[in-house]
Formats: sequence, C-alpha cells, structure tokens
Amino acid sequence: MKIAFNIEELLGEMAVNLRTLLAAEEIAEPVLLGIRTGGVWVARRLHALLGLRTPLGELNIAFYRDDFSRVGVHPTVEPSNLPFEVDDRDLILVDDILYTGRTVRAAMNEIFDYGRPHSIKLAVLFDRSGRELPIQAEVVGAHLALKAREHAKLIGPENLALEIHRGR
Repeated sequence: MKIAFNIEELLGEMAVNLRTLLAAEEIAEPVLLGIRTGGVWVARRLHALLGLRTPLGELNIAFYRDDFSRVGVHPTVEPSNLPFEVDDRDLILVDDILYTGRTVRAAMNEIFDYGRPHSIKLAVLFDRSGRELPIQAEVVGAHLALKAREHAKLIGPENLALEIHRGR
C-alpha cells in the first residue's frame, strides 16, 4: 500500500531546515553522503536543492551491517564512493528511513574507516518508531506512526513514493 506524501515538498522543507542548521552551526562547506540505495536518492535531491559544490558521496554499508553473517551480501555489491577527504569535514549523512538506528551506526563505522570528520549530522526523509540504538536525526522530512509489524520502503529513484507493507 502506498502512502500519499508530497515527497518533493518534504525534500524542499528538509533543504530549508538543513540551511538553517548549517547557518546556526557556521558550517560553510558541508559534504553530503547518501546511504545506498534510498538514502542516495534523497541525497541527490537535497544536494541539488542546496546547490552544493562538493561532489555527493555514496556509502554502501553492506559489509558494515551487524547482521551481515545472517543475511549475507548481494552478489553485485558496489563499493562506496567518497570523492573527497573525510578528515576534518562536516558531513551530512542522508538516509531514506530511520528505524532501528543500525544502518546509521554501520554508516558511521564505515565513515571512520575513511578518516575522522569534524562533525556528522543526520538527515532522513522519514523517521519511524522502533529505535534500538540511541540515534536521532537533526533534520526529518516526516514522522511515521507505524505498527510493530508494518514496514516502510522508499520506491524510486524517480517519482519517489513510500510503500507500507504488513509483515507477519
């Protein structure tokens, strides 16, 4: 079942909120990193809306997941692409849906393998309940009130849409 959200409007609001956050913290040259795949879709849109000059980075956290031994890895895993130095940079980590916090933890583990950033801010299109780790986003497009057995998935990359599935 698709949930009706005006995702382009949410992305516009996120861009405004990111600009406000960056100005308040005096961050002049942030770098965006999207978590594959949905986070990259969102990051591409935000990157354009913010008019950033630095290239967009893409993280593939497949090897950093804490459930890697249980779920394995897809045979066509592509490497992460960070076309910039991480050391002393102000990073904006972007994901589509913040749920347990484990994906963000894995992304931060990978980031620190590249270097030591000055700061990491988290921006997510959707935030839902069910956190297992103490991670929260500074910028959120919308909050989802889902039941325990419901799962959200961003469909894209063009015409982004949110789907809710009922699990067992």
